Formats: sequence, C-alpha cells, structure tokens
Amino acid sequence: MDLDRLDRRILSILQADGRIAAVDLADQVGLSPTSTGERLKRLQKDGYIEGFGARLNPERIGLGLLIFVEVSLHRTTPDVFDRFANAVRRAPQVIECHMVAGGFDYLIKTRVSGMAAYRRFLAEVLLTLPDVRETRTYAVMEEVKAHGALPL
Repeated sequence: MDLDRLDRRILSILQADGRIAAVDLADQVGLSPTSTGERLKRLQKDGYIEGFGARLNPERIGLGLLIFVEVSLHRTTPDVFDRFANAVRRAPQVIECHMVAGGFDYLIKTRVSGMAAYRRFLAEVLLTLPDVRETRTYAVMEEVKAHGALPL
C-alpha cells in the first residue's frame, strides 16, 4: 500500500507525539476523528506503526553511558550468523544489534552505568556470545542527535 499525504502527516505527528489525543490528531490532519481513527487502525494493521512506548531518560535510571561495539566473528557462515543473532536476542543488555557490511560483522548498542559496568558486560555477555573473535568499543562522549524521526 502506498502512503498518501494524510497518512504521512499522521505518521509524522505520531513520531513527534505518540500520546496525542485522537481528536487533536484529527484536527491537525484536517479529518474527522472517525476517519483519522480508521486511518490509524489501518496504518497499525499494515505494519507502518510497530507500537507505542515511553522514551526513558537513561541518566535518571542509571544507564548514562552509551556504548557502541564493533563485533567481528571467527567465521561468516549462515550457521554462525544464526547462532550469534539468536544469542544476542536473548541478551537484554543489548539495546540494538545490526549486521553490517564493511570491516566488521555486527554493530551493537548498549547502555550501562559506567566503565566498570561496561567491563562486566564485555566479560559476562559480549565475549561469551558464540564465535566472537574481536571487539572494538566506542564510548559516546556526547549524543548529538538521538531519537530522530524517520523522514516522511
């Protein structure tokens, strides 16, 4: 299904404010609340909207240090990729994990309370993942742009 101008407007508004009241959303897109609600249900059913949630302040919950880790595997075969991916999915400390093209195999994102906590994560989680050959760690000094909306 192709998105029309109103669908894109609804998605843009929801990216900025997922808690907007249905009547306010309808007012902003220039449709009736019923029509807006129908579009919203369709966008969810068709998979354009994956879900809604709260964005937490990592500093306030004790996870102020953002870390990215490059991971290289011993071998790059389908069974190795599957084993690694399945293990990562079971590691709650891993916020994101992406298979990438380039000089390494995966890029992992995690948040921890500090360097001592990262050291524990590295030893107890990351280096125990199957087929890990090498890691490179990048501690984030400043988050310049986070939680950006998708360009519509």
